[in-house]
Amino acid sequence: MKMNMVGWFEIPVADMDRAKKFYETVFQIDINVHDFGGLLMGWFPDRGQVPGANGTLIKQESYIPSKEGTLIYFNCEDVDNELSRIVEAGGSIYLKKTQISPEYGYMGVFIDTEGNRIALHSRA
Repeated sequence: MKMNMVGWFEIPVADMDRAKKFYETVFQIDINVHDFGGLLMGWFPDRGQVPGANGTLIKQESYIPSKEGTLIYFNCEDVDNELSRIVEAGGSIYLKKTQISPEYGYMGVFIDTEGNRIALHSRA
């Protein structure tokens, strides 16, 4: 298979409106919410034919927010930009900007308003 392994992600939420506001504030984006018969999905913007997986916020009884599960990374220009908006948006900083290595750049981790542990990655 000649593609990256991750093709889609879903972030569980307990309160779609609260989570939507949080992620829109932190990443300065618009999230469109769709209701599929009680399954709510808040789609992150699709940027077209560029590297990286796309995904959604998701609210349904079988999806339970957690900071213990799988960790996903959002790419950004500088981890500090998004981290600077986390607390005001209602989340908390779990790991401040930390260098992975000179070759791989930096990471930071936050807890969102739903209790999920989410990471950020940047080269600078």
